[in-house]
Amino acid sequence: MTNAVEAAGLMLAEPGTYTDNDRLHEGLSLLRRESPVHRVEAADYRPFWAVTRHADIMEIERDHERFRNAPRPVLSPRALDERLEQMVAEGRALRTLVHIDGREHRLLRAIGADWFRPSVMRRMESRVRELTRRSVDQMAALGGECDFAAQISMDFPLYVILSLLGMPEDDFGLMRALTQELFGNSDPDKARDLDPASATLVIDDLFAYFGKLAASRRATPTEDIASTIANAQVDGEYLSDQDVLSYFIIVATAGHDTTSGALAGGIQALAEHPEQLRRLKADPSLIPTAVDEIIRWTTPVTSFMRNAAEDCTLRGVQIRAGDALLLSYPSGNRDEDVFADPFTFDVGRTPNKHLSFGFGVHYCLGAALAKMEIAAFLQELLPRLDSLELAGEPALAATNFVGGLKRLPIRYSVTS
Repeated sequence: MTNAVEAAGLMLAEPGTYTDNDRLHEGLSLLRRESPVHRVEAADYRPFWAVTRHADIMEIERDHERFRNAPRPVLSPRALDERLEQMVAEGRALRTLVHIDGREHRLLRAIGADWFRPSVMRRMESRVRELTRRSVDQMAALGGECDFAAQISMDFPLYVILSLLGMPEDDFGLMRALTQELFGNSDPDKARDLDPASATLVIDDLFAYFGKLAASRRATPTEDIASTIANAQVDGEYLSDQDVLSYFIIVATAGHDTTSGALAGGIQALAEHPEQLRRLKADPSLIPTAVDEIIRWTTPVTSFMRNAAEDCTLRGVQIRAGDALLLSYPSGNRDEDVFADPFTFDVGRTPNKHLSFGFGVHYCLGAALAKMEIAAFLQELLPRLDSLELAGEPALAATNFVGGLKRLPIRYSVTS
């Protein structure tokens, strides 16, 4: 058993683990039972503690003073960690809401928070519905068969984000490619190359693109979140170029790739659970609970890291100041102590205390937008959908951060 538990811990540092949900959840279930706070010392990675129980993840998320995002907010290979540390020293590293803590985090978060409140999202609804119609119309035009992940779900959320930022649709292709390279740096179909340190080159390209956007919005502000960020002040001072560009990057990339992964995974789940699809078509009032279940089921963000600011004990395990802890969201979202029949896809599941948006001060800024996008897509698709089935083998991206389907061949009947 000890060897199996060690292997289950080590798999969390393997991007390929996330291409096989059966293997992933078998290992996570074992860790929850046998070693829910588990020390992992994997080759090419700095050591970390894997935290796999819902209650422990919640305890850590709530206590943002004792468990900090900095200096290691995401799991990455040692070589990339070292390269990013060098970029921090050079002032060229990302400094997003994911990377900072305390008062600084609170003040920076407030800059964009108003744009993601439900009341503001409702004003975005007409644009979102226009884009959902365009996407479902595209499905109809494709003649009943498509790769939903590559042809539909990859594009729809990105167009929404471009609208929010006020970016031209002509820049769609570039932003799509850079987002895929940033989050897919471990996947051979997405990475610029498979050298972990090459991810920093993508950050350089994103900085170059958004530097031009920031200069434009400072010279001529418009009614979009890009102008709000570019002209924001904290304590009477404009944000640094590094903070402005980092803010643009987190809004543009995280708001796109995660929603894309959830939407594709939701369509796969409905295709594989036709009784749930029939239930949802018969009762559209279930769409809000279906959206949360899709987000729980897919869990696009596989983990975030927290760093212990002081010595402490977690589930009887001694954690030292400076230790890093990996919060495994796919594991928390299948915790048998919280979810009845956690491996059952249930569009009517309630309550649904999933962890896919995090919790506490670092709760996902774009949660309301993501849920609105998925709900709007279902509201447009379901009345027009007569049939849905898989038309080939789905494929998940190799990643241990933001993941999801990269291929989802489906066969369907959608009315024009």
